[in-house]
Amino acid sequence: MGLAINIDELINGQVIEWERLEFKQGWNPEDVMHTMCAFANDIHNWGGGYIIVGIEEQHGRPVLPPAGLDPDTIDRMQGEITQLCHRIDPHYLPRLQPYLFNGRHILVLYCPAGEIRPYTAPASLGHGPQPRHHYIRSGSRTVQAKGDSVRRLQELATRIPYDDRVHPTASLRDLDLGLIRSFLGEVKSDLFEESAGMPFMNLCRLMNIVRGADEALRPLNVGLLFFSRTPDRFFPRTWIEVVIRKDEAGKEFAERYFKGPIHVQLREALDFIRTHIIEERVRKEPGQAEASRFYNFPFAAVEEALANAVYHKSYELGNPIEVQIWPDKIEILSFPGPVPPVTAELLAQNIRLVARDYRNRRVGDFLKELHLTEGRGTGIPTIKKAMEVNGSPAPVLETDDQCTYFLTVLPVHELASVEASVEASVEGVEVSVEGVEVSDIASSMAPLLRYCNLPRTRKEILTHLGLAYHTTNYSRHILPGIQHGWLAMTDSDKPNSPFQRYVVTEKGKTWLSEHDEES
Repeated sequence: MGLAINIDELINGQVIEWERLEFKQGWNPEDVMHTMCAFANDIHNWGGGYIIVGIEEQHGRPVLPPAGLDPDTIDRMQGEITQLCHRIDPHYLPRLQPYLFNGRHILVLYCPAGEIRPYTAPASLGHGPQPRHHYIRSGSRTVQAKGDSVRRLQELATRIPYDDRVHPTASLRDLDLGLIRSFLGEVKSDLFEESAGMPFMNLCRLMNIVRGADEALRPLNVGLLFFSRTPDRFFPRTWIEVVIRKDEAGKEFAERYFKGPIHVQLREALDFIRTHIIEERVRKEPGQAEASRFYNFPFAAVEEALANAVYHKSYELGNPIEVQIWPDKIEILSFPGPVPPVTAELLAQNIRLVARDYRNRRVGDFLKELHLTEGRGTGIPTIKKAMEVNGSPAPVLETDDQCTYFLTVLPVHELASVEASVEASVEGVEVSVEGVEVSDIASSMAPLLRYCNLPRTRKEILTHLGLAYHTTNYSRHILPGIQHGWLAMTDSDKPNSPFQRYVVTEKGKTWLSEHDEES
């Protein structure tokens, strides 16, 4: 029977982290036993891993094309693996599947996280009594657990991640065959064709989304989240709420609820935002032949932030994922906050963060197989990079000291807020974004230019004008001066720099002098 994964993407590390892959050119039963034990212990809550026999490894990566295995030896290997499993305590059994990959025979062992951690294995396969040890993964290697690692394994024995637990009230009837086969077809699993003719119970076991004896088989929570038509029946308020605030006060708004399997609601919410919210803008730059292009919000940042919320929220809590879309920002809120080592203090320091402990290991695996997230600790860097490439202000990532929530704020592009409002009112005069007349902004521009005889920050300028420190006020009062050449940035190469200052230009001084004479 095939595995519920695309074998090409698996071997090339496209859906599973390299640390969860072990490549072996030949058959080494002792190493295989220790690695099975390590994946069963799953000290990082990654969801186990895969051992691929028949492919050489070099620096943690596969050497392709594969060396392959003699097909006559594969049956013997499978029998030996069964014997090795009896040496692991408690008893542990991976899922085995031979494949023909690039014209060569290989053997893939899927080793999910064990249900009865911690596991031990003998130090060697020699004759006589052997000392037993706990084995864990350290990077892309299997090592013996010692000291704090052993204590952590013992603590994990009482904790099964919520998404990998049996749901006490659901039954096999709550899982939908159509959704399962749609998933298998999308990820191009060999199990897709086989699933058409096998008993539904067997298919669910191969997908590892059920547990228990045949007469008392029940779905796991992850199975209901992805393969139930109505997961909110089992997990209260498991949906995505998108609220569009039409004004800064938030009194006028429209909202949409996205329900169903969590990967379906994620895609539908993203499609809605891409269609109705994301807009490309084109701006003609003075003295340049080519116009500059940017988006009000870069979709890649929105996509990553929302996928992270689906991945990392707790489905034990009855809180939906909230997406608030304001004129000047998008806020994505989920509960609870990040898992260690990420803290409110580290987020505030704006440094690169790599969280290697995951709240929902099985949810993450399914999302990765669907290419909806990467799960390599790249979420926050991806969001920051997407905002930077678009020329947008840096995102704001926030939680509290108790990590009870996680808030991602994506500010609108500074130029987009002006260009989005085709008619913006400045001092009571209706003006067009495409051509702001000098007379329309004179009353607010004159005191601004006088104040900027020395370099000033954005906050200093707006405070001097008696205005709130807000993107909209920047767009209405400071940006026109830049567009007319009356104001210049002290660091024009980095328009979003936190050290940015604005100073009046010679052109601005000339205009100000003429304006004062007319007044």
